[in-house]
Amino acid sequence: MLTYLSLKNIGPAVEMKLDLAPRLNLITGDNGLGKSFLLDAAWWALTRRWPQELNAKLTSGYAARPTDPKKPAIIEFGVTSKTKSVSYTSKYVPRDESWLGKAGRPWNPGLVIYAQADGGFSVWDPARNYWKKKGNIDIQERLPGYVFSPKEVWDGLRVDYNGKEFTVCNGLLLDWANWIREGGDLADRMTSVLRNLSPSEGPQHNLVPGPLTRIAVNDARDIPSLQTGYAKSVPILHASSGVRRIVALAYMLLWSWNENQIAAEQLGETGAPRLTLLIDELESHLHPRWQRSILGSLLNLASMMHSSAKIQLIGATHSPLVLASAEPWFDGKSDAWFDLDAVQSAHTERVELRKRNFVRLGDVSNWLTSEAFDLKEPRSLEAEQAMTSAYALLGSPNSPPVEDFRKVDEQLRSVLGEMDPFWIRWSHHFKSVVGAE
Repeated sequence: MLTYLSLKNIGPAVEMKLDLAPRLNLITGDNGLGKSFLLDAAWWALTRRWPQELNAKLTSGYAARPTDPKKPAIIEFGVTSKTKSVSYTSKYVPRDESWLGKAGRPWNPGLVIYAQADGGFSVWDPARNYWKKKGNIDIQERLPGYVFSPKEVWDGLRVDYNGKEFTVCNGLLLDWANWIREGGDLADRMTSVLRNLSPSEGPQHNLVPGPLTRIAVNDARDIPSLQTGYAKSVPILHASSGVRRIVALAYMLLWSWNENQIAAEQLGETGAPRLTLLIDELESHLHPRWQRSILGSLLNLASMMHSSAKIQLIGATHSPLVLASAEPWFDGKSDAWFDLDAVQSAHTERVELRKRNFVRLGDVSNWLTSEAFDLKEPRSLEAEQAMTSAYALLGSPNSPPVEDFRKVDEQLRSVLGEMDPFWIRWSHHFKSVVGAE
């Protein structure tokens, strides 16, 4: 598990530091301020490999480079390992275009699963991914990590490594089909995982596996399906983007857990005692109904699957519903919220990372206008502009011309809903001004 992460002269900010909480860590901020970059850096700190290093098919996850090549670039981090807590500092070596690291395998942080925003996944398993040190040379005995492109999650991951080809994973389609045919524990677990990731708002919203099916005459694959309220079976390849996102997440959680258990048993060890989940864009492709349940579902599911393990989730989000969904159980002792902001100075703009106090704001519109999302109004841009003009008239120390009030009133009527609460304030003042004409 990651205890802290400090970055200097890399990414969009001059310096960033996260003192991470042991259970939940949420990261918010506008596009381009570094949320995904922080998750990439967290993955590197836990595994000592950048995702793109392990899979050249990725279009993201590249190794970090200095923002200013003339200045030192540093990554510092703390990890709770198998036996103790350790800290480490890594410096970028320009001549080698690499990060200076301690020889040998990483400290064992437990099982690490990184769900990227594009549908790809990265997995580091202490029972399967490590290397040894012989003298000053790292001896790569096993793959240093598993990194899946979105397609490889579904169709399988095969890797050429040290002159050998490894089938790392059969993929969601083949594995799930085999689990269904076998009708054993893994099929039941997949059903349970999907049920736990579904919103608890009635059976019509539950993801329920259906029978195996075919999607084309010349395609011999048996494809898993889902039962829906409008059809007995919809091939998973024909499901919506949101449903496929949830199913892929369910599969990777179950596959990683199962493979860790198998490898640990072969080595005469116990399963991973810690699980770190890194998730970019928790709400990706999801309907609001799912957005407000996904966070709690993931934590409950991880705790259920890894009942004896400590669970840490680090997730980036753009969704006010995800923040609102954490209100009933967010605990400052075990959870944290970090926010990235673009701050204007005299002549430049800089990015700052702040740890915010988490306060229950209730209505989602309050989250939209909070420090997390920084909107002036929880309405359309046109409505915000009209209301800005209205507030200027209401707060004017002078007596603006009546025509100005008529013009703004016309703007408001074209963009605000009839039941908008702002009408109470505006109508009273507008009538008093126009009536006094």
